Amino acid sequence: MRIGFVLGEMFIGLRRNFTMTLSVVLVTMVSLFFFGTGLLVQKQAGTLKGEWYDRVQVSIFLCGDESLATSCPGGAVSDTQRNALRDALTADPLVERVYYESKQEAYQNFKETTAPGLSDNVTADQLPESFRVKLKEPSRYLELTAEYQDYAGVEEIPDQRAILQPLFTVLDTATRVSLGLAALMLICSMMLVSTTIRLTAFSRRRETTIMRLVGASRALIQLPFVLEGVVASLVGGVLASGALWAMVNFGVSRLQSRPGFTTRLISTHDVLTETGPIIVAVGVVFAVIASLFSLRRWLKV
Repeated sequence: MRIGFVLGEMFIGLRRNFTMTLSVVLVTMVSLFFFGTGLLVQKQAGTLKGEWYDRVQVSIFLCGDESLATSCPGGAVSDTQRNALRDALTADPLVERVYYESKQEAYQNFKETTAPGLSDNVTADQLPESFRVKLKEPSRYLELTAEYQDYAGVEEIPDQRAILQPLFTVLDTATRVSLGLAALMLICSMMLVSTTIRLTAFSRRRETTIMRLVGASRALIQLPFVLEGVVASLVGGVLASGALWAMVNFGVSRLQSRPGFTTRLISTHDVLTETGPIIVAVGVVFAVIASLFSLRRWLKV
């Protein structure tokens, strides 16, 4: 196969249809930018889930004098029940560390985290004592809850999902919206690539007819057209990767560098090593598929 001839025909097609090629590049860039944003949001959601799960401490509130829970028939937790629960938690293979918080300590924490006017109306006796449990695998907190929910002396084990799920729901929704927009834009990009290749093939139908008559193979005839779509999509993918890099470098990275900000965020390294190559590859594959599909009708050999 004559590589020089194929490349020459490709550049001729790109030059003749410069406006359409530029449209393909821009639409591909926008679609792949949304696709890459969806991937980055998905990665950030996974990072936050892991980080927040690592920070989860299961709170096991013990029975008080006025507890109404069915597991507190005798009122306040006894020393025997408290010690038995502590021993069970310490020996549990799911548990990494157990910390006991007395009523007085709970009251001090309450005063530090609430407005002064509100804490003035609360006394230490009104707050429950509790065990704060750090798990070896924080995502398995439901297993611990199920095991100790009905334990003697335990009033309540709050469901951590009520705290974490709203955050994860927002992140998952943002991911789905980004990927949905990306899918729509990728379809538009494929249609534009297909239309461009058809117009190019139509404008050069005399040349392709001559090539058929002299015995040129299907691959030799189709390859220049396919490469036109690939080059346009490749440029769009590179531009989309650059836009993602700029967004992360000048936006997210600045947030990460703020004093006191400890949450791990996505970085430019994620764009360069993971997201960027993926979106470029997706753009090229979609261009090849769209080109071959459009050529089936116009370049039958």
